[in-house]
Formats: sequence, structure tokens, C-alpha cells
Amino acid sequence: MRSLHPFERLSAAMQCLIVSLGVVLCLSACAELPKNVERPVSTALEAPADTPLARLVKQRREAAATRYDSGFLLVDGPSAAYGSRLALAQGAQKTLDLQYYTIHADESTARLLRAVRDAARHGVRVRILLDDFHSTGRDAVVMYLAFEPNIEMRMFNPLAGARTSTLSRLVNSIDDASRIQQRMHNKLFVADNVLAVTGGRNLGDAYFGNAANANFVDLDVLVAGRAVQDLSRSFDAYWNNERAYPVESLVTREELEKIRADAKAAGEREQAETQATQADEQGAAQADPRRPRWDRQPMDLRTASFIWAPAAVMVDKPAKIPSDRTNAASGEGKAPGVEISGGKARAAGKGTSGSLQVAVSAAADGDTVVEGLLQLIGLAHKDLLIISPYFVPGPDMKQAFAAARARGVRIRVLTNSLASNDAPVAHVGYARHRDELLKMGVELYELRSEQAGLGSAFGSSGGGASGESRSMLHSKGLVIDGGWVVVGSMNLDLRSQLQNTEIAVLIRSDELARVATDKIEVTLREGSWHVEEKDGQLVWHPPQGSGLQDSTTEPDASPSLRLMLKLFGPLAPDKLL
Repeated sequence: MRSLHPFERLSAAMQCLIVSLGVVLCLSACAELPKNVERPVSTALEAPADTPLARLVKQRREAAATRYDSGFLLVDGPSAAYGSRLALAQGAQKTLDLQYYTIHADESTARLLRAVRDAARHGVRVRILLDDFHSTGRDAVVMYLAFEPNIEMRMFNPLAGARTSTLSRLVNSIDDASRIQQRMHNKLFVADNVLAVTGGRNLGDAYFGNAANANFVDLDVLVAGRAVQDLSRSFDAYWNNERAYPVESLVTREELEKIRADAKAAGEREQAETQATQADEQGAAQADPRRPRWDRQPMDLRTASFIWAPAAVMVDKPAKIPSDRTNAASGEGKAPGVEISGGKARAAGKGTSGSLQVAVSAAADGDTVVEGLLQLIGLAHKDLLIISPYFVPGPDMKQAFAAARARGVRIRVLTNSLASNDAPVAHVGYARHRDELLKMGVELYELRSEQAGLGSAFGSSGGGASGESRSMLHSKGLVIDGGWVVVGSMNLDLRSQLQNTEIAVLIRSDELARVATDKIEVTLREGSWHVEEKDGQLVWHPPQGSGLQDSTTEPDASPSLRLMLKLFGPLAPDKLL
């Protein structure tokens, strides 16, 4: 099996490297993005009521005898996350729309995309919109889907140049560095415009608990009914935007065939290792029946326990990222703003409609999804639970926390520890604010990386045969006052706030908030280090039942890693982490 992609975030160090190499290599001719590209306009299915999935949702809603027209189910583990998407791919009869930051060409994704391809061969119209940053080398193979019948694929905010090397494409784009570091971070999987999965997960082994050594602990929500149409409208806005380039305009079929042949040869070398790992997994499952297993089966949507509630969709405008014709340095032509839909007729019920409208109005005051969330934090009266794997609070975020604490709001934040962070440099942006946050009264929890089979807030992260894979937090969400739940693609950091585009679903439900809070609090108690300041120094208290002792240094992290970040961390500004 393959390890994690090395470029989950474009760090300040990487940018410095790009600049240095650009000076050396700029004497070579630079490739350019194609001009006058044709982008046929298409939109989501207008009448989803005629499909089997639509009839299923209607039946579930009628059985629930609810006044609300949108249903939600927290997807609480890698098996359910995979199974929900597979069920949508296999159940769609009219359309499938996929929008992702990255799709890894690995085992779990291969099977999922085969189901998408099979749907297309049975007449389903498939649109795949993928951010272009990671689509090089082996991961470029997924672009071959663009040459399948009934499948269209577009790449958002592309980098010019050959797809054999990420570094060469970055160097080639050195004169457009401001644009290429801003990425489409949205995640959507929509079937027949009536069922959808959105949240933190990209597509790949590590997101579905299937990587050998390290897996993400993540969170999605399965959405049914009317709110899906709002998600589809956001997809259409990005799909039809000038920043989305058809694959055929960027790479030829012959080039992809060469990449696929090279990837196949590499895959054959890995096959023996994969088979051995699978054999070990079977043996481990037999030895320990409590160990979670990924059964690779579709979710039974007929038994999904939806919570029906009013909701609104928050999404950044595509223009948050400048186009190739925009002067990125000056911001000319940039039109930031957050679109919020679903906040009016979706809020039936005494008292609920008004509260949703207040929240939507507050969120609309922000120019981006994250800024909208800061406005929502301003409405909190009692309790605020935050999950953010990359937590880098800027001045306005700290101001929102300080104001909430002044109102008596309890704030608990779950983020990555240094050891669990797949982008350690991002930890610097959090660590430099840790003392200030603690003095403010914010309660900080950091995920323990070595879960050793321990269930997380949203199910086991999965992993290798021993059940002791490294866990890395990737969930993004908020619970406000025990009544509001936000699940989305955003981190509470300056990159999500100012640069990357994001999407989130805002749900008004005491029941869903209770479910989410219960799951999160399990991880706060049993899977995380509780960080406090005591006698002028930081102390990490271990998870309950772990048998570990308090630590006064970043736990589970090597001395060399702690030293490297101490030396180089101050050179990385918060906004680039």
C-alpha cells in the first residue's frame, strides 16, 4: 500500500523551495494554460423526484412523519464513509457529481471509481470536478475517466506543465505563486440531486481506514432531500466557472496512457506487499473479533437513521481564487463572498424558523465560510465545541473566542498533537498561540497519534494488521450551544479563512448536536491529551485509561522533530500554514 501524499498543504518552506528553484530554472521556457477553452454549461438534475433514490428519500421522510424536508446522518467511521459513497454510486440513475480537493489513485478509490464508471456505462451522467494541485504522477491516472463515455471531468485552478512531477509544475508556475497556493478544498459526492455526502474526507486509502501505517480520523454527513439541491447549486457554480478546465484541454489521452502504464508497473511491484498485508489483516481480524473491519460493502440506505431538521448550506464563491487572467497580487477582479442558501422555507416549526434566520443572517455577514462561522460563534451563549485538525487562529478568531469567553461560553477545541499532525509545520501556527488561548480560558485537546485500536469520536481510523496505525485528525466541525451542528471542509485557520474555498452545512437540531457532542466527548476523554498551563509551563494530561503519565513536552513526538520546528517554525507566517 502507498503512503500518504507528501503535499497535503503547500507550506511556507515549500514556497521558499519553489522560489529558489525558480531562480535556477527560469531560463527554460514556461508552459502556459490553454486559452479560449470551451466549457459547455451544464446544471444539476432539475426533477429528482423520478429516481429510485428520490422515492427512497420520500418514503423515509413520510415514515418519520416530519415537517422538515432535509435529513442528516453523521457518518462515523471509515467503513460507513466508504459505504455511503459506494451506495450513492451504485444507486444513482440519472446523475453523479463529485467535487474533491484530491483523489488518490489507490486501492479503495479504484473500486469506488469503478462503480462511478459502471454507472456512466449504464447511462448516468457523471461530472467530476477536481482541484489540480495533486494530479501528478500516479494520481494523474484518475484523469483517464474523462475519456470514458458519459463522464466529464474538469480540473479547478490548474497548474501548467507536464504531470510527471509536482515540483516541476510548481517551478513552472513560479510567476503565478499567489494563485496556485489558493486551492478548491470543497468535498461533495452527489447522486441524482437527492442524496449527498459532504465533510472533511477526500478520496483515498488513508481517508477510508485502508492505509497500512497512517489513517485519518474524519467526519462526513450524509444529506437527504431539499438541502442536496443547495449543495448541487454550489457544484454547478464551480463546474461552470472559468477556473474549471476540461481534462482534454490540459492533457492528452496518450500522455495519460503512459502515466497509467508506469503506475501499473509500480503497482505490480507493490502487489506482493499488498497481498501479504491483506492476509495479515484477515489473521488479525480472526484473532481479535472486536477489531473493526472494512467490509467494502455499500451502505443500506433503506435503514439509514436520518435526523430531519432545518439547515443551510454555506459555500465560498469560486472567485475567492483568482483566475489565470486575474492579477492575483493586486486582487483585481477578485470577488470574495459566502453564499448561504436554504435558510428560509426550510425552517418550519414554531421558534425554529426564527433561530435559523438569525444564524443565517449572522453567517452572511462574513466574506468567507470561516468568517461566517466566526459570526455564528458570536451567537453562542453556553458551549462551543470545535474540531479542527489545522488550528491556526488569526486576530479576528481570537477576538471571537475572547468575546465568547467574556459572555461565559465554555470553549473546547480538539486539534492534532504534533505527533498526529500530517503537516507538522502547521502545528507551529497553533503552538505559538497555545499559551494565549489557555490564558483566555479556552480548553485545548490534542489527538493522541498512537490509538492502538482505540475508537475515535467517529469510529476507528482503521489501519494495518496490528491495529496500531498512526491516527491523524482530519475532521472539521462545530457544535454550538447544544443545538447547532456545522460539518464541512474548512479548518479554523487562515488558509481556509482567506485562501482556499470551502463548503459547510449548518444544521439546527438538538438531537444531531447531542449525537455529535457525545461522540466528540469520548475522544476528548479517551483519545486525546488535555493541555493545561501549570506553574508557568505546559502540561499534557494523558487520555483516561491509557496508563500514561503527564508530559511537559510535546507527547509522542521525536526530539528531532520538536527541535526542527523550534528552529524553523518562526520563519513560517500563520497565513501560509
